Amino acid sequence: MSFDGARTAGASGGRPERAIGRANGGALAPGLKNGAAPPPTYLTHRLRLNPNSDHRPDNYEDLDLEFSPLIFSSLERYLPPNLLHQARDVKLNYMREILLRYYPENERIRLQKHREYRQKIISNYQRLHLGLYNMHPTNFFVPSFLKAINENTEQAFRNIMSEPSPGIFTFEMLQPRFCEMLLAEVENFEKWVHETKFRIMRPSTMNKYGAVLDDFGMKNMLEKLMEDFIRPMSKVFFPEVGGSNLDSHHGFVLEYGIDRDVDLGFHVDDSEVSLNVCVGKQFSGGELFFRGVRCDKHVNTETQPEEIFDYSHVPGHAVLHRGRHRHGARATTSGNRINLLLWCRSSVFRESKKYQKDFSSWCAECQRDKKERQRQSVAAIKMDLLRREGQTAT
Repeated sequence: MSFDGARTAGASGGRPERAIGRANGGALAPGLKNGAAPPPTYLTHRLRLNPNSDHRPDNYEDLDLEFSPLIFSSLERYLPPNLLHQARDVKLNYMREILLRYYPENERIRLQKHREYRQKIISNYQRLHLGLYNMHPTNFFVPSFLKAINENTEQAFRNIMSEPSPGIFTFEMLQPRFCEMLLAEVENFEKWVHETKFRIMRPSTMNKYGAVLDDFGMKNMLEKLMEDFIRPMSKVFFPEVGGSNLDSHHGFVLEYGIDRDVDLGFHVDDSEVSLNVCVGKQFSGGELFFRGVRCDKHVNTETQPEEIFDYSHVPGHAVLHRGRHRHGARATTSGNRINLLLWCRSSVFRESKKYQKDFSSWCAECQRDKKERQRQSVAAIKMDLLRREGQTAT
């Protein structure tokens, strides 16, 4: 998906930055369990806003589906109560109808072509480091990060993290050897692309360089990274934007330098939660600049002084933030900087967001609007009380 194409407010003083880059009869329906009533006719397919935490979802991994099995398992907890105990295919069809809203026919055709494109790459590209393509936690992560994940508590996470600005978390994550292997793998892939003249898709419309890791075989590894390592942290720190229900991802590397992309314009990510890890090499510049969290309605509003934060990359260290946290990257003035990014998405959050108007739980501008409405309401009540007291006195 592309970035939002609107313009947004400036980093300071409200100066504009660059554009943001963004009828069932009486017969028993097939698939019903014994004794189960047939599902009613649904004029609109909708999910509950809150999940049934006691419900244990079915497993969909044995099915050949156009969407990730994780998405269906995640969505199932949000089904209407009278659907939770229906047969799996009944629930599947209901959830599929919801998902298809996001993907009209032309989008499904595009996705099918992308699957064919991805399969062509995987069938022909010769991998350099096979160990990268499956999750090996002790080989990938530093001990402190693994310890925090295993303890799986907010305090354990905070013990290894800094929160230099609200909603922005930084921590040491990747071992140097993993970074070296990933850099070598990406270089090997780029070399294969050049030698075979294979035309590849770049990570986003804002990048001329970089590679989508899912496209050459790392999908399963990145799925485990999201499910077992990023989701536990997101559940604690970003529950209001679907952090506990992350079920799909977009994983890629970006390359910056004089002979690569130099910088990255001001934008929001197409994600609920974003992981950004520097993997090397030697470089100067390239700082990330953050400018506040915004919903779609307020994405172009001015930046407040307390929202201004700049971050300097350190190889092996990660930044975790909401996808709607507006940010960009300054120019890399020397050397080459390569970053691993994982955009984590929640189909549940995206569906529920369609029925919400107030995003004050995470949008800073919505929060300010809400406080102003409350202030005006209190002021109006006070004025009314004073008026009544005056009338009584006279």
